[in-house]
Amino acid sequence: MSVKRVMGIETEYGISVPGHPTMNAMLTSSQIVNAYAHLVGLDQGLHARWDYERETPLRDARGYDLSRADADPSALTDDQELGLENIILTNGARLYVDHAHPEYSSPEVTNPRDAALWDKAGEVIMHLAARSAPKFDGAPIKLYKNNVDNKGASYGCHENYLMARQTPFANIVGLLTPFFVTRQIFTGAGRMGKGQEGGVKEFQISQRADYFETEVGLETTLKRPIINTRDEPHADPEKYRRLHVIVGDANMSETATMLKMGTTSLILALIESGFNEFGRFELSDPVGSMSKVSYDLTMQQVLPMASGKSMRAIDIQYLYLDTIRAHLFAGTEPDGQTEEILQLWQSTLDALDDHTGEYSQAAQYVDWVCKYHLMQNYRDRDSLDWDSPRLGLIDLQYSDIDPDRGIALKLMRRGSLQTLFTPEQINTAVEHPPIDTRAYFRGECVRRYPQNVAAASWDSVVFDTGADTLMRIPTLEPLRGNRDSVKGLLDQSETAADLLNSLHSRD
Repeated sequence: MSVKRVMGIETEYGISVPGHPTMNAMLTSSQIVNAYAHLVGLDQGLHARWDYERETPLRDARGYDLSRADADPSALTDDQELGLENIILTNGARLYVDHAHPEYSSPEVTNPRDAALWDKAGEVIMHLAARSAPKFDGAPIKLYKNNVDNKGASYGCHENYLMARQTPFANIVGLLTPFFVTRQIFTGAGRMGKGQEGGVKEFQISQRADYFETEVGLETTLKRPIINTRDEPHADPEKYRRLHVIVGDANMSETATMLKMGTTSLILALIESGFNEFGRFELSDPVGSMSKVSYDLTMQQVLPMASGKSMRAIDIQYLYLDTIRAHLFAGTEPDGQTEEILQLWQSTLDALDDHTGEYSQAAQYVDWVCKYHLMQNYRDRDSLDWDSPRLGLIDLQYSDIDPDRGIALKLMRRGSLQTLFTPEQINTAVEHPPIDTRAYFRGECVRRYPQNVAAASWDSVVFDTGADTLMRIPTLEPLRGNRDSVKGLLDQSETAADLLNSLHSRD
């Protein structure tokens, strides 16, 4: 068992134009996508569109399809009329307008460290796009890697994990629900304000906690569930399901992102191993516990369990960690990346299990702790109450992805907020795909044959070589199409037609 599995992150960015509060967000989001397409030359010649043909956003993992008539329009992610600007990048990612936000969907990777790296590449891509986009009366478009506008709206940072299809969905719900409720203590990005509109001016751990209203469901923007049931694998549906996770905050901390992805992958490994002792973890009120955990900066409050007992959120996390060690690695040595996550998980919980409330070690990479310490320093220095507008500005600027203004990015340069990657590694991920998944084939096709890629999706690339019909190359196996399997073929194919002929000769 390992943290390694196919995974990825979709991040919607907050967007605004200073001095223009009523500016149309769909227009400005389109400007972001178009600006990046022009910057890197992806607006020249044939404009590769997103291929919606194989998408099934209304298919529910509980065994039915929601009718389009009953679905909220925001759920119709396969509606090409709603899909505005939409480009496929040379690093295998997707950059597009998702309703009122620009969204970066990372390429598929095989481990949590790479997930954090290509997520970081998305920040750089978004900044380059914002810097290149047109100004409005001299005002630039601003982008924030956050999740709330404090006016009642929340936008997502969704995680995706590939799982074995035969895993019972009830087991996923049973073991993941308490984990998602309590992992906020190290994944939370911190928020100034409580309630969906942020009316109570107090600090909380998570940006997203106030927006979840049910335990299990298909929706992502209304009646948000802790466990999302969308059954859209973007892979062979007979073999795989894709767990679509919508409860997470968007993290500026690279380490927090890696820990978020790694610990969740280990919980999935535990489920896939056949473990089904859910009773020890079951909460009596998961939805109510979301906010309870997020509001408890001391982490000493206990949560009522279905068994009648009560446990702190951090103790539930310790229980998950101990269970994973006992059931997955008893008598066996985990691989290097798995051991890295296990040790980081342990040390993070130990750093947060601090009755003084200082959490000084965790402040180096847990976003909410870092942000809270920063605000407390300002409060102490300038005698500020929590309702001070200056604290709200710090909350927003922490997530600003402009290196000249973003607080988190400045802290990283000073060494106060831990980083995992060099600028060279990040810049490589901006331009190039992961080498060990089908994203390599997708990204390289866009880079090598931009005039011939008519469309693409996660599980296919569609070519237009001037023939009477378009040619779709399926990529249903996420680990095929990696560099080892296709680089030689691509290097030998000067044109897209050469590539297609070589692929047909293999069949």
